[in-house]
Amino acid sequence: MSSTVQDEDRFAAFRHNAFQRYFWARFITSSATQIVSVAVGWQLWEQTKNALFLGLIGLVQFLPALLLVLITGLASDRLGRRRMMASATILEMLCAITIFYLAASGNFSPWFVLSALTVFGVARAFYTPASSSLVVNVVPKQDFANAIGWVTLTWQLAMIVGPAIGGLLVWVSGPVAYGTAAVMFVISTGLILSIPKPNQDMETDPTSWSTILGGFRYILKEKVVLGAISLDMFAVLLGGAVALLPIYASDILHVGSIGMGLLRAAPGIGAVAMIGVLIRFPVRDHAGTILLISVAGFGAATAVFGVSKLAWLSIVALILVGGFDMISVYIREILLQLWTPDRVRGRVNAVNSIFLGASNELGEFRAGTMAAIYGAVFTVTAGGVAAVGVAALWRVIFPKMSQTRKLEAPDLEKNLGQD
Repeated sequence: MSSTVQDEDRFAAFRHNAFQRYFWARFITSSATQIVSVAVGWQLWEQTKNALFLGLIGLVQFLPALLLVLITGLASDRLGRRRMMASATILEMLCAITIFYLAASGNFSPWFVLSALTVFGVARAFYTPASSSLVVNVVPKQDFANAIGWVTLTWQLAMIVGPAIGGLLVWVSGPVAYGTAAVMFVISTGLILSIPKPNQDMETDPTSWSTILGGFRYILKEKVVLGAISLDMFAVLLGGAVALLPIYASDILHVGSIGMGLLRAAPGIGAVAMIGVLIRFPVRDHAGTILLISVAGFGAATAVFGVSKLAWLSIVALILVGGFDMISVYIREILLQLWTPDRVRGRVNAVNSIFLGASNELGEFRAGTMAAIYGAVFTVTAGGVAAVGVAALWRVIFPKMSQTRKLEAPDLEKNLGQD
């Protein structure tokens, strides 16, 4: 195959105009979300010096997704994913404007801010399953694996751009950071609405407990998918360190708000580098083994970051954290999206958002509460070691997952075939 054809294959998803708009909308939305997260985390830590509030930032954004899981996915399957994405992004914009007002008026009370973030969590609860499911509807099936790689890249690019810009903007002032995020949400909404109405296999069965619980039933039935998403959930739940970065930046590494932005961006740098490798050299065999090794590597790199007191070593460790995590995300997303029937995809992604929320936002709450009792260094280091243990344990609990060979075929029996 010529290099020209290979280059075209790497950008196969971008041959579709709808995907281009979808890609940039997700990137801008994710970047704005990161700006808000960095700015709120830094301002609350500077104001309270209480790690518990850093944990609550994650908790209040996770609970809406958990409490609304039976609604958000079904709404995505019944009402249309593009419309759901746009509506949720508008709500995120209103939350950013609210926090802007609190910061500009001098009323940046932790409880007022957490209330606004709770509504922000409601918006994310509807946005996540709709945006995750829509990608299948804007590219043909043969370009889907390529699209997943690029969609995953949007989040990781946002993890670089958003925290770096957020750290700089909050150094200027909090209101500037929140105002910038609000404008970005407006731009993203316009891009979403400009996507041509996609073909979607809508859920048309009468609403019943069977249709409402369709996402849970599918994931429980597909043990490989269940193993993959639960592995990621528990590893990040125990090993996540993002919530405690303000403490590391301020009190351990002494690098300030701009340095915190760099620390937040470091995992994204590693992830972007890794997704470049994955797009060029997709996972074609031994997917389950690669998944387990990547999760173990994620935990080991997290432990190194936990004990490091050198800024350069901490950044390197976080880059490795992002790189290993990207492999896990890439494999999990292809398994989840490619093997799920379109009619139930929104509900499956809503359930998946609970796993993601448990690993990210609930993980932030766990880290914050543990750090308030045991200190940040012990919390992060012990969590990294625990993530390595999770990888070893899941190899035993989910043997079919560890034996999974191929990602492309939805037939699990073929996936588990021998050479």
